[in-house]
Amino acid sequence: MSAGAEAEVRAAAADLVAAFAAHDTGRYFAAFAEDATFLFPTQSGLLATRAAYESAWRAWELDGFRVLGCRTDDTAVRVVADGLAVLTHRVHTRLAAKAGARGEEVRERETVVFRRSPDGRWLVVHEHLSPEP
Repeated sequence: MSAGAEAEVRAAAADLVAAFAAHDTGRYFAAFAEDATFLFPTQSGLLATRAAYESAWRAWELDGFRVLGCRTDDTAVRVVADGLAVLTHRVHTRLAAKAGARGEEVRERETVVFRRSPDGRWLVVHEHLSPEP
């Protein structure tokens, strides 16, 4: 495994989490490839593109969804091929799920697959969240 690639993936993941924690949607969605797929426990099926996720996100926001903070731990990175890496971690998110709701904490496990783009950035091509047992 390339230590350089692992460090780059960790940095890309840290930027992703920071953008999510700040509810910075522009920066957050820029971390995903257009063809990224998403599997969330709150969705009935696979979101097959970044645009589909962005659409779902906007609908959640209309209902009052807002990320209030996020932190992660227990992070592991495995570079599985040149330009492809898998990151797993535990995610602790504070969010408002409905308009006027006070913050609630959600604890999940997440697998994130990164692919190096032609311009050298590591972009997310798949994200899978599941509730923490």
